[in-house]
Amino acid sequence: MLEGAQNWLLPFSVIASLALMAAYVFIVEQYRSGWRKLPDWAPRPAHAPSTKISVIIAARNEAANLPKCLASIAEQSYPTTLFEVILLDDHSEDETFSLAQNFAQNHPNMRVVGLTALSFKKKAIETGIGLASGELIVCTDADCELPPDWLWLMATFFEEKKAKFIAAPVNFHRESSRLQRFQSLDFLGMMGVTGAGFRTGSGLLCNGANLAYPRAVFQEVGGFEGIDGLASGDDMLLLHKVAKRYPEGVFFLKNRAATVLTEAQPDLRSFVSQRLRWASKSKSYTDWQVTLRLGVVFLLCWAILLNLLLCCWLGWPLAVLAVGLLLVKSVVDFRFLGEMCRYFGRQDLMRGYAFSQGMHLCYIIGIGTLANLVKRYKWKGRKLR
Repeated sequence: MLEGAQNWLLPFSVIASLALMAAYVFIVEQYRSGWRKLPDWAPRPAHAPSTKISVIIAARNEAANLPKCLASIAEQSYPTTLFEVILLDDHSEDETFSLAQNFAQNHPNMRVVGLTALSFKKKAIETGIGLASGELIVCTDADCELPPDWLWLMATFFEEKKAKFIAAPVNFHRESSRLQRFQSLDFLGMMGVTGAGFRTGSGLLCNGANLAYPRAVFQEVGGFEGIDGLASGDDMLLLHKVAKRYPEGVFFLKNRAATVLTEAQPDLRSFVSQRLRWASKSKSYTDWQVTLRLGVVFLLCWAILLNLLLCCWLGWPLAVLAVGLLLVKSVVDFRFLGEMCRYFGRQDLMRGYAFSQGMHLCYIIGIGTLANLVKRYKWKGRKLR
């Protein structure tokens, strides 16, 4: 019986692995090409935007990060008469609320609202939009630092493109460990995938730390109705709703000056918790291309590991196959990530590429598997699903 299993398992493993590798190469090269073809965007020199903007920030326990975020808002080049800031404090257990209130006393265009009922990010954003007076809703997080021309670029892009949804870049910075440098490199890859997806139509992604949409469009698609069963998903799931209604109205704003910066997770526990939170919404994706591509990446990483394990039983050819798969993946990823590092001026991250490649393999296998087994995770002192 064992010999019979060996007779079919070895060729099956080889064929399946090579098929996954071919699909992976195609996907990553398509992303690299899509990113390169996505044009850099800059507004017309004479464009003076007039759109009223409402910046929505949902915050919980962000006292350590909020001062930098608020300082970067105060330094925006966009006229203060044309934007307001609405910060929703979600039952913070630190000084988040008082810090925001103190800032608002010297900035009349800022409003601080303490949520009364127990809620999560979607409800906080929904509350903020209900209070907003701006035509364009721009969302970010309380642990982010915003470039000076951030709102000006959002407004000009919105006016010139007549956009119904705008996704824009987010990067990590101030890394102090190899784990954080891995996160930064991995996140640059995610930005490339995001931008390329808008260019090629190969799956739409976005990040809630840097996105915008007209208030009227949010109301037209019913806001978070239908996607409010998960604590996460205020970004991608909303994007998919808008894209279904306005397939030609969703865009990625490719401009380094529009990049929002935040810090990577400081330790392995918080990193795993964050990525489980992100992965928790994957079963709700309505864009089949996103699900398919994520599945290919997940299965390829498992194929590398399984071939290494099975070589003890089926022989050295599977060990050679596993090494070959890893080498090809590493070369393809190196080309793509190198492209992203050059664009964002982070070539320094490639110095830790070998470590990051090993981390990526473990991360995809571990988080991808846990996301299908763990139904609840902990985030900012709360157990979520």
